[in-house]
Amino acid sequence: MAQAYMAETGNGGAEDERTGSRFRRRWAGLRRDPGIWRRGIVTAACAVLLSLVMIFHAELPNSVGNTGSLIETFLPWLGLFVPVLLVVAVWRVSATALIAIALTAAVWVNLFGGLITDKSGAGGNLTVATHNVDADNPDQHGTAAEIAASGADILALTELKASAVPVYSRELAKTYKYHAVEGTVGVWSKYPLGNTAPVDIKMGWTRAMRTTVETSHGPVGVYVAHLPSVRVKLRAGFTANQRDNSADALGHALAAEPLGKVVLLGDLNGTMNDRALSPITSQMRSTQGAAGDGFGFSWPADFPMARIDQIMVRGIKPEASWTLPATGSDHLPVAARLTV
Repeated sequence: MAQAYMAETGNGGAEDERTGSRFRRRWAGLRRDPGIWRRGIVTAACAVLLSLVMIFHAELPNSVGNTGSLIETFLPWLGLFVPVLLVVAVWRVSATALIAIALTAAVWVNLFGGLITDKSGAGGNLTVATHNVDADNPDQHGTAAEIAASGADILALTELKASAVPVYSRELAKTYKYHAVEGTVGVWSKYPLGNTAPVDIKMGWTRAMRTTVETSHGPVGVYVAHLPSVRVKLRAGFTANQRDNSADALGHALAAEPLGKVVLLGDLNGTMNDRALSPITSQMRSTQGAAGDGFGFSWPADFPMARIDQIMVRGIKPEASWTLPATGSDHLPVAARLTV
């Protein structure tokens, strides 16, 4: 048996040596191949262009069809081009393309790698949630029951039809003692509300509001907003001008808020990367970016591709942020745990 074992070991060692020899010969052949640097120039150029778009996305012009905002809305998805380019580079046996793709991958990780990890903490004394319930929601009762079970102390609903308000009010009454509705947005709360008023976001009807929530840790100014929808049209491009004007108006309202502790909840129809929302994002902190687990995409519910439903804070510490299970809406509810 010892001799057989030694024979098997010897054969295995010989096979390993032959494999190593083939690899060395292959590597030596590649090193002598001048085409390894010349091939794949187009692939390398595509990788460089992709890197430049991700690095300088804020410099992309919005003058033609709001192209910059459109790209920024789906910016993380540009990373899907990296493995495609990698396959091409390997197939072409191109060292130039491989180096360029490695740099592109590094750029993506630098921009979005932090969103992949779980940054949630164990603290928090206030849980909030927001949900675009969809005006055409076929299951309003089920949606109300689902979000009532979220454990949120403060719940914001957007895209409320007038006929749907009594349904949600009735279904949520057992969990939330206080509520206020302005136009198509509303707040349901376990804490008393005061100084409730609509916020003019330049739409001609009410899709934003502000209220003071008297939490057990002090008053918090709560804003609920549903910014105008955006569309991608063949000739017009990314039609977002009305949303951008509303973002400016909401930004002015937030800047004038007298309370130091502020929460913004709602469907902003834009992501944190979109420069058009800078009047808001420049003065508020995203709970998903600070304490989320993953990208937290919320729309569309069937295959979430973008985080357009936001929970943002000022003067308050985000502890955790997450999406809730799907309801009858085309958006996912999102929630966050905060320390006031």
